[in-house]
Amino acid sequence: QVQLVESGGGLVQAGGSLRLSCAASGSIVSINAMGWYRQAPGNERELVAGITSGGNTNYADSVKGRFTISRDNAKNTLYLQMNSLKPEDTAVYYCHADILRMVAAWKFSSAYWGQGTQVTVSS
Repeated sequence: QVQLVESGGGLVQAGGSLRLSCAASGSIVSINAMGWYRQAPGNERELVAGITSGGNTNYADSVKGRFTISRDNAKNTLYLQMNSLKPEDTAVYYCHADILRMVAAWKFSSAYWGQGTQVTVSS
């Protein structure tokens, strides 16, 4: 079994900062691409930022220059530093990872989602 557990969400005023974390655990052989998505009420889930196992990153235009994605491969943990938050950043944020896991003598690659963490930015 593999689990992704997010933390760090909360309520913050516009202009403030939050740091999200996502810890992966279980029978993990390696983690490939990871990313943060978000979903606001009435909207589709959208990619916020992604990072490859080698550290290459990409961002949604709406968060460029304000958010920074990073990962600690030794700890199987993903981060999202969010600065200069705006009310339109309010959403449930989800962690996503492509994970190679071990089951008995076999290796399987699957995509996993965290349970989501609420970020609310007040004006």
